[in-house]
Amino acid sequence: MRRVYLDHTATTPLDPRVFESMKPFFVEKYGNASSIHRFGQEAKAALDESRDIIEKLIGAHPGEIFFVSSGTEADNFALKGVAWGLRKTSGKNHIITSKIEHHAVLGTCEFLEENGFAVTYLNVDGDGMVDPDDVRQSITPNTGIISIMHANNEVGTIEPVAEIAMVARDHQILFHSDAVQSFGKIPVSVGELVVDLLSLSAHKIYGPKGIGALYIRKGTALESLIHGGGQERGRRAGTENVPLAVGFAKAASLVQNDREVESARLLCLRSKLQSMMEGRFPWILVNGHPQQSLPHLLNISFDSTRIEIDGEALLFNLDLAGIAVTSGSACTSGSIEPSHVLLAMGRQEKTAKATIRFSMGRSTTAEDVEYTVDVLEDVVRRIGRVKE
Repeated sequence: MRRVYLDHTATTPLDPRVFESMKPFFVEKYGNASSIHRFGQEAKAALDESRDIIEKLIGAHPGEIFFVSSGTEADNFALKGVAWGLRKTSGKNHIITSKIEHHAVLGTCEFLEENGFAVTYLNVDGDGMVDPDDVRQSITPNTGIISIMHANNEVGTIEPVAEIAMVARDHQILFHSDAVQSFGKIPVSVGELVVDLLSLSAHKIYGPKGIGALYIRKGTALESLIHGGGQERGRRAGTENVPLAVGFAKAASLVQNDREVESARLLCLRSKLQSMMEGRFPWILVNGHPQQSLPHLLNISFDSTRIEIDGEALLFNLDLAGIAVTSGSACTSGSIEPSHVLLAMGRQEKTAKATIRFSMGRSTTAEDVEYTVDVLEDVVRRIGRVKE
């Protein structure tokens, strides 16, 4: 059976070149980067070099990248660290974010609400775009941090982060952006985005799972979440994971070198997929901004006012045919829940449930796209019911 992996926003396969770069630090160069002997200093040199590589790729200054365990931890570190720090020093306890953020941000904000913080969740338009004017109007004297993602992980919409960040800067408010999905696909520069904090992750760019990074602009105060030793310059205690840091840096370098060519290739494949889908399925709705969008991602919904189709059965049948896709929504107790992103964009609940997110990557070919559409046509013919 043919197997087609179209879920690269969930994770990517580890690049063999990345694996090779990591291997020596598991077996041969195994020292603790905090040790002062030669074994430790060898590990520390590799850790520092990895940090330096990522800093240069995003235009950061030396010492502004901190390694963490994941993009989720980076989001938690940024929001909780700033929120607790500001409440302690200035009494500010208000946070602004959007309704379409990743659950790592939304869940953190909900936790902070339970602990005395106020959070404003901004609406988005039908394309999933945050309006900078809505941000400006939501600011209060107690606002301490604003967090808006760089690009949405479900529909691919690229947010006007630089414009929103300037609103924050004008009001002397710290600004954080989750760039987990954008890094490696589109240009990511902390100077151009004007961010104070930026979240990154390795496993979305053919790197290892279990490591992420948080950019913290020099002079930005935030409380530590993990206490113990003085690792990561006192920001995050715990023995540094040198092999994964090396893998992260290698993956970031490789993806950056190929980014423009690969993004153009993926954009062509996405256009081909969308054209074929619209040609065969007159009942679909394309979700996300038509221009300001990630090149590798296409999110479509079957319009529930025109066709009745079970979203869970749709994904199950595609999986049986060897095609890995997702609805872009959470799975709870075996049933697909409607995407919070699509509901925020104004999609009906039944339409939101009948959604497929296709996310392509290095292994994706034009033949994969054609096979996927052919299989989907057969599945829709069997399980869908067109309304008169």
